[in-house]
Amino acid sequence: MIIVIDGINKDRFTTILDDMYKLRARVFQDRMGWDVRVLHGRETDEFDELNPAYIVSLDDDYQVIGCARLLQTTGPHMLSDVFYDILDGEPPLRSATIWESTRFCVDRERLSKGTLRNSVSYTTAELMVGIMEYARAAGISDIITVIDPLMDRVMKRSENAPYGYVGKTADMGKVKALAALVDCTEDRIERVRNFAGIEGDIFLDEDEVIDARKDRDTNIMETELKAYCEQQISSARTERERSDAIALRDAITQMLRERKMSDA
Repeated sequence: MIIVIDGINKDRFTTILDDMYKLRARVFQDRMGWDVRVLHGRETDEFDELNPAYIVSLDDDYQVIGCARLLQTTGPHMLSDVFYDILDGEPPLRSATIWESTRFCVDRERLSKGTLRNSVSYTTAELMVGIMEYARAAGISDIITVIDPLMDRVMKRSENAPYGYVGKTADMGKVKALAALVDCTEDRIERVRNFAGIEGDIFLDEDEVIDARKDRDTNIMETELKAYCEQQISSARTERERSDAIALRDAITQMLRERKMSDA
């Protein structure tokens, strides 16, 4: 199941984005050894500040199990500004109808415990379909994606072989990376769907996701708010700072208590 998060609706899905950034940290820093910026267990970069579109895969419990990021190539993007070694001297692609897909990853640990529909193979294919169907609906004709050789082989096995490559394969941390081109045609989408057995609409309704995650997200927010307050109290350097931190904790506790009463 896919939820699309962009600059318009991102304020509604802050906890999903938080989980997505944590997944990216586990994959790109811990597993792949890329030189990425990780802060408080979350991997983000300057391109996340440009209001990209995120294609996020959720399991049956509405937990994040995969993601990808889409960004226009007419402005700053990773292939032109970060992965320029791949270009090997070639100019970067810039077109309103060619978008860049990066930060494609799946939660292998969580998926290894799931059902066939929530398997690594299915989720990978579903993300691919989500990217192409979203892109096609937005008038995007092609995707350029920075991947490692393993992902290149996965795409070929999934009936989603790139039709071309840009530049060369370059070293990126523990692995190599290359830039592949994929067209967003109905024929390609249908091939990937048939390969994975994906049927019907894969995109989730936003309100459905919010309702399904409501209790969990509320509990997470309470836990993080309380942890923040306790941290402020313990790190206070003056009696005034300590008093203000305690007052903040009490105010937040009261606010959460009143909200629970109103929801009951």
